[in-house]
Amino acid sequence: MFMNTKAFSGFAVNDLQKAKAFYQQTLGLNVTEEEMGVLTLHISGGTNILVYPKPDHTPATFTILNFPVTDVEKTVDELTTLGVHFEQYKGDINTDDKGISRGQGPTIAWFKDPAGNILSVLEED
Repeated sequence: MFMNTKAFSGFAVNDLQKAKAFYQQTLGLNVTEEEMGVLTLHISGGTNILVYPKPDHTPATFTILNFPVTDVEKTVDELTTLGVHFEQYKGDINTDDKGISRGQGPTIAWFKDPAGNILSVLEED
């Protein structure tokens, strides 16, 4: 039924303009504001992600968007200089002082957008 459909994902934020500034200026994505009061994140490869306002938004407790990168440590350093804070986890997953998890699956670091949504950068093989 959906074999030839180009599916896309979406997620909510509580402040569309803060989200637009973060995704466009901090992360460097191509972001457009659509007529219906939503944002479109234009991701490499032709995939678009819908970002919609939800005033009573509650962030998910899981990663909603992963960004594959060639060097997680370099990316973490660059984003940190732009004011991005990386999450610290201890327990099932452990992160170092930069917020990077190594040797427990892919090298990965998690951070949040202004709405509290969890995002990650993970190292491509």
